[in-house]
Amino acid sequence: MTAIRSRLTEADVRRLVKSTDEDERAAAAHKLCRSMDRGELSPLDREAAQKILRLMAQDAAEMVRRAMAVTLKASDLIPHDVARQLAADVDGVALPMIGFSPAFTDEDLVEIVRAGSAVRQVAVAARPFVSRDVAEAVAEVACEEAVRTLAANDDADLSERGLNRIVDRFGASPDTVAAVAYRQALPLSVTERLIELASDAVREHLISRHSLAPETAIRLAAHARERATVDLIDQAEREPDLAQFCARLNARKALTASLLLRGLARGQMTFLEHGLAELAGATPARAALMVHDAGPLGLKALYDRAGLPPRLFHAFRAGVDTFRGMQAEGSDTTGEDFRQRMLERFLTQRPGAPRDDLAYLMERLDRAPETHQAARAA
Repeated sequence: MTAIRSRLTEADVRRLVKSTDEDERAAAAHKLCRSMDRGELSPLDREAAQKILRLMAQDAAEMVRRAMAVTLKASDLIPHDVARQLAADVDGVALPMIGFSPAFTDEDLVEIVRAGSAVRQVAVAARPFVSRDVAEAVAEVACEEAVRTLAANDDADLSERGLNRIVDRFGASPDTVAAVAYRQALPLSVTERLIELASDAVREHLISRHSLAPETAIRLAAHARERATVDLIDQAEREPDLAQFCARLNARKALTASLLLRGLARGQMTFLEHGLAELAGATPARAALMVHDAGPLGLKALYDRAGLPPRLFHAFRAGVDTFRGMQAEGSDTTGEDFRQRMLERFLTQRPGAPRDDLAYLMERLDRAPETHQAARAA
């Protein structure tokens, strides 16, 4: 134990072994544990250090055991048997170990969760990493505070099954629903369940942060007239397969002229191309060529073939011309800056769009600066 003894005085060792004063023994235990944890230990030194830790774990004074647990809570020096012994101790000793120690196996942690102590369940749920098996045990049997802590821990490996179990058990709790909703990644099935349960603010976060199935977006839109709770235009921007998205919208008669015009006015040219292709029975590549045809006939022919209202064609023509003009100026046609400028320029042309669509676009124009500032801050 040369490396350790070099950091301790003879008085430290004497206080740890012989002192009858609990405070002195606790101070000596803290100093010894810190020295062992920071020292470069050979295999023999490590074995000797763990023998000392086993003696400390038997100390009658809670302060001594707590000093060891707090000082070495995240250390790999604690042997497995000592970790289990400390986990069965009083909360002041057990909780630091349960919350951090790498000595525990998944089986140990599941056993702690199933034992039923709420504060210990919370400590497990808040660990720096929670494996899938442990997370599912928490989701299945733990108290609501522990489940909420787990949901808020993005380093917990929560499976789709575990997340759905949380919603099953605590879907009526706004705080727990919010904790699940604000996770970095959510399966589609869970997102759709939360949409039905969440508050307006949490619902808006889910819609903007996570993808929804088109039928879910349509159903929400029907209840909120497309522009209140969910925006299919924003949804289209996040879709990895626009052709399929448009096909499913069309199957439910939601791929309307109004929706396409709103998308175009917000610079969603790819959505317009795929939408017209779907309605006209053309390929997206062919539709794109016709939309961007420099002559007067390509867009008109595609538009008519798609069966869209003749009275709205001039508004579509104005939108396409605006997009192409900005593109010719060298504008980057991606990002919120472009969408805001495209929307502003489109509206200054008095495009002759229906009143509801203009109201929607004006609303988006009003919201754009705040949304943009929030995105920059993030």
